[in-house]
Amino acid sequence: MTTRRLPPLHAVRAFEAAARHLSVTRAAGELGVTPGAVSRHVRGLERDLAAVLFVRRSTGLELTPVGRALADGTREALDRLEEATTGVRLRRPRRLSLGVYGHFLTRALLPVLPQMRRSLPGLDVDLHASTNPLEMLPGRFDAVIAVGGTGRQSGLVVRPLMPITTVAVMAPRRLKKGAVDFARVPLLHTRPRPDDWRRWLDHAGLGAVPVHGGSSFESASQTLEAAAADLGAAIAIECLLAPDLASGRLAIAHPARRPTRRSFVLQYETRLAADPALTAFADWLCERLAA
Repeated sequence: MTTRRLPPLHAVRAFEAAARHLSVTRAAGELGVTPGAVSRHVRGLERDLAAVLFVRRSTGLELTPVGRALADGTREALDRLEEATTGVRLRRPRRLSLGVYGHFLTRALLPVLPQMRRSLPGLDVDLHASTNPLEMLPGRFDAVIAVGGTGRQSGLVVRPLMPITTVAVMAPRRLKKGAVDFARVPLLHTRPRPDDWRRWLDHAGLGAVPVHGGSSFESASQTLEAAAADLGAAIAIECLLAPDLASGRLAIAHPARRPTRRSFVLQYETRLAADPALTAFADWLCERLAA
């Protein structure tokens, strides 16, 4: 049996991080060790290889030609090792707890879950639906799908899923009568979002249309069900309408589309960023919803 002549893995990781950052301090921060430990590992690797890997300057590190060649090789080797170990972890049964904004769950997530099971066969997901933002906190679950901004948030990984744009919808049979006069159609309201109609009407150039009257409902799903039952017009999130439009239950009532500053986002704590199952799920979901 041939014995592999390999340097210690911790020395290789210290060198690769220092080469990528060209900084001992930043490499130490990434690896969770002291700068002194990174320096010792790199010097030990240089002794083992009888080669100078870095030129130390006052402004930081600079790779030598030998160091550059080794950095390329170690980066590729560590990437392959990570892929192999991630594959082993994913083959173990893993169950994620996922908090989901309720309307997103029924309209966007449930239809694609069968594909997830085929793509990630070792992964199961426990779903917890709510429309209450206080219940959709990342610390309560492995991850949450909520409505939020796409900017950085301290302690969280934020993965954008779908931008939120609102449109007006109603039962298709109402549209057979020609252009919709929103002043004469009952406007259905979702109680947690009382300003949706005013904002959409102003954006559509229909600011003179009054928004009072019409029934109100506790959730967006209930409001859309009422619209499909021909009780009036509703404001809907465009990216969640595909099932209703495809089935003919609802139709777009006006060409105006009102963009918002909000998106559906996947959020989880940074301490879970290296969890292979969560990362695989997040990557799959982002890719699937972008398709």
